[in-house]
Amino acid sequence: MIPKLHYISKGDSPEMHLSNIKKACVSGAELVQLRLKNLDEATLLKTAEIAREITANYHTRLIINDHYKIAKAVKADGVHLGKNDTCPRVAKKHLYPWQLVGGTANSLQDCQDLIEKKVAYIGLGPFRFTATKNNLSPILGLNGYASLLNSLKTKTPIIAIGGITINDVPEILGTGVYGIAVSEELTKDFNKVSRFHKILQTPSSQEQVWKLNEPS
Repeated sequence: MIPKLHYISKGDSPEMHLSNIKKACVSGAELVQLRLKNLDEATLLKTAEIAREITANYHTRLIINDHYKIAKAVKADGVHLGKNDTCPRVAKKHLYPWQLVGGTANSLQDCQDLIEKKVAYIGLGPFRFTATKNNLSPILGLNGYASLLNSLKTKTPIIAIGGITINDVPEILGTGVYGIAVSEELTKDFNKVSRFHKILQTPSSQEQVWKLNEPS
């Protein structure tokens, strides 16, 4: 299955993103997402190529944010598409069959749309305010997750995201979400990867196999 802990890369430059991705891998992260904004395609491609080399060395999955063509070019494990990005159905036509397509959601309708499009997982948030993302959608909080998960009753993995700290994880998991995506909390201290794994009951040594054809 897909890992329960997702590290979203953070940094002031492509080099910092790569440095933090390596630190995450060294610390035992099983999945990292390269999230670079407002850069030219050549820089994005070069950075993604290096990120693929780093993650391959540590047997860590690499997801590319937004850019499905770059995800295909570097043979990343998949792409994560925002609400205003390419339709998952379109991206799937261009990607290799084994590549994952995840999507961002903020509402019940968003989730239902992504489930219909058979995404591999849904990044649902934000849990609370985060400065990591511009044009933030309405905050969900624990009640929002609980309500949405109760309405959805889906097998599609729901990944909570948005300003989450390690102390939030037990209560968030109690709402029924599958996993957690973190940026700032891990970038400040990658030693927390093992602590997240323990709470999520996802040992870093555990082999995870995602079944692409598993029904949603």
